[in-house]
Parts: sequence; structure tokens; C-alpha cells
Amino acid sequence: MRRNTIILIVIIGISSAAFLARLYLDFQNPYYEAMPGGIYVVVPQHSNTRQVADLLVKSRILRSRLPFLLYIRYKDLGKHIQAGEYRFAEPATPVQVAQRLVRGDISFHAITIPEGMTARETIELLAENGLGDSGEMQQLLRKTDWIQDIDPKARSLEGYLFPETYRFGRRADSETVIKAMVNQFRIRIAKIIALHPVPSGWTVPRAVILASMVEKEVKQASEAPLVASVLVNRLQKGMPLACDATVIYAMKLEGIYEGRLGKADMAMESPYNTYLHTDLPPGPISNPGENSLQAALDPARTSYYYYVSRNDGTHQFSNDYDSHLNAVNRFQKSAKGRKK
Repeated sequence: MRRNTIILIVIIGISSAAFLARLYLDFQNPYYEAMPGGIYVVVPQHSNTRQVADLLVKSRILRSRLPFLLYIRYKDLGKHIQAGEYRFAEPATPVQVAQRLVRGDISFHAITIPEGMTARETIELLAENGLGDSGEMQQLLRKTDWIQDIDPKARSLEGYLFPETYRFGRRADSETVIKAMVNQFRIRIAKIIALHPVPSGWTVPRAVILASMVEKEVKQASEAPLVASVLVNRLQKGMPLACDATVIYAMKLEGIYEGRLGKADMAMESPYNTYLHTDLPPGPISNPGENSLQAALDPARTSYYYYVSRNDGTHQFSNDYDSHLNAVNRFQKSAKGRKK
């Protein structure tokens, strides 16, 4: 009897030692047997620790759930695991996996929307990068009720998709993507207006239209207030704005722009043709960034009415037409582009 007891104790001791050794190895050795190239694991909201552990084992991120559960309990981290979609692509220890979930190291798709793109161009870029559905996003551009309080007469969301670097979840739908850009516009315009209040006689929609034109005309950020001043001075004098970018936008709307602007295009009948019509066009022609919005709200105080490209990314500004012609002759004799 005594002998059997001793044997049993030895067996239990050996088993316990083996178990502890295996547990130690599980803690120390990274494990991963999921699909090559990585696997996405979605941790649902309000999941308890055991459910998360089971999910990770089922996804072959963890060999067993015990080391993970012991670490979470020991560190009292159960309430700190963050829901979301995680991408696992390489071996990790239970501790490393747990720490990722606590940090909320969620998988995001980052994309940068350049300043000055049209809404259609923005949608094309998003779709090319696997974000949203092109057709759905085109339809969402008509959701002007999202900006009704800012621009009651808006024809689309053109001008209100703020150019920025965004991070979206892999499963973000079209509405989530477009709304994020509109919401970012709201945030940024509020901050800009706090520093540069809307001028007397102006409105936010008019400032956005002006900013969208400045964005397309300017390559050097420092010139934005100067170009804005030229356009404002022309508006005040009742002169046509004569902005090539507005004609290009009209042609893009019609699907006839092929990368060049000819003299005949200047006669195109469109409310966006600022050679034929005075005042601002009926809506933005691009999605302006912060610098252009600021310039539109706070243009430089100048007596300039003209500017022409120097063909180096900058412009020559003039007070009168004769000076402008001299600048055109000086800088545009061999230029391929249109003069301003």
C-alpha cells in the first residue's frame, strides 16, 4: 500500500513537472500555424477572456489558451482587451499576443488623399486601394444632407471630402469611408475659422469654392494668399475670374477632358466657365486642403488683378493689364500651357 502511494506521488510529481515544463515552453516559445501571408481575427465587442482565447486557438495564433489566460489574469488585463480586427502574420508568444490586444494594435488600411483631387478622382483612388465600392461612393456624393447646415445649396459633396491620411479597417464600408472625410472637413474648417473668421459678406460655401480654385492654381503654398487676393480683387471689380481650372472641371464633368485645354474650350457653355461668367462657379472644383482654405478666408491685401506662371512653380503678379502682358511675353513665349 505504502509502495503504491509512493509510486503515485512520483507519477504525479513527474506529470506536474512535465506540465509545468510544457507550460513554460508555451509561455516562452512563439507559435503560429495560421495561413501563409497572415490571418485576420475579429475580436467582437464585449467578448470575455475565455472567448478571446478560444478564438485565438481556433485561428491557430495560440497553441493553447492556458498561458494566455494565466497572463491576462495575473496582470488583471481582462477588461482592457480591445475589440477590433487584428492581423497576425508571424509567430508570437502568448504574452506578445495579449499585449497586442490590450494596446488595441488593430489592423488598418492607410491611404493618403492628395489635396486638390476632385470627388470623382478621390473615389477612384479609394476604390483602387480596396476601400469602399466605386458605385456606392458615387451615389453617396449626393448625400448633401450631411453638409446641409454648412452648405444648404450644395449640389454634391465636392469640396467637402477633406484631403488627409486616413486609416480604415479592412471591412470599412463606403458610407464609413466617405463620412469620415466629411467629418474631417468639419473638424478642420472649425479650427481654421476659429483663427480666421469668415469675412464680412462671405459664407463658408463661397470660401470653399474660392479655396478649391486656389488649390488648383497654386503649386507653392506660400503663394496661396496672393492668388486668393487676385481672385477676390477681380470679384470686387466685377471682372471674370478667367480661371483655367474651372473650365477643366467643367470638361471633366462632361467626360471630355483629355489633358489639354485649347482656345475653343474657353467658349464652352457651362456655369463653371469663369471666362464667360463673372462671380464664383456654382460649386467647388476640387477638395481643398487647409492651406488653401486659410488663404480663401484670409487672402493677402494686394492690388493685384493678374498673375502668370513663371514655369518654375511660381507666378508673376501684376497690378494692371499692360504689366501683365509684359510678364506674359517674358515668361510664356515658349510655354506650352495656357497663360493666366
